[in-house]
Amino acid sequence: MEISTDLFKKLKSFSEPELQQEILKHGKILTAKKGDILIKEGQFLNFLPIVIQGQLRVYQEKEDREILLYYVGPEQTCMMSLSSAYFDYNSAANGIAMEPTEILVLPSYLIAEWQLKYPSWNKFIIKTFKSRYDELLTSFGSVAFKPIPTRVKEYLLERAKNENTKKIGISHQTLANELGTTRVVTSRILKQFEKEKFLKLNRGYIQLK
Repeated sequence: MEISTDLFKKLKSFSEPELQQEILKHGKILTAKKGDILIKEGQFLNFLPIVIQGQLRVYQEKEDREILLYYVGPEQTCMMSLSSAYFDYNSAANGIAMEPTEILVLPSYLIAEWQLKYPSWNKFIIKTFKSRYDELLTSFGSVAFKPIPTRVKEYLLERAKNENTKKIGISHQTLANELGTTRVVTSRILKQFEKEKFLKLNRGYIQLK
């Protein structure tokens, strides 16, 4: 898809006119449907994705379990992709579109060059590493120090708050994937919560009381 200057109404981080011209010259727009896998673990990455609108879920997969690393929203990029591009190694994670998503794709060889030339790009890169580092520390702390039932309850309450509804459209397997556990464990916890009148289980969604 052709890029126009309207792009920078959504990507406001890149302020220098010269940088904007380089993005217009070298960038491409990619559109993804919900469920499209954009990055695969082990894939060699020669590009950097920046989300314009929509959301990506970045996770690792081991056998029958998934471990959520973080989400990538508008005006954000994937730290795993950034690290792979900088250090020339294969991706350590998968990236999947959680909804219809529009992405700016840039060649990886320009990342370090632009960091030296453009202050706004340098700030964007540093901010990415900082925010993802903070998120991973929070996730690690949750996994290491909080029991699974507490994490399940906190996840559902946070989701209800963010979506402004007590009807959470999520399967037991998806919830397990979000929390890095198994479906069997998640289902047992949810059934216990139902007995405690915290929620009601329905086909395809969970209704909080």
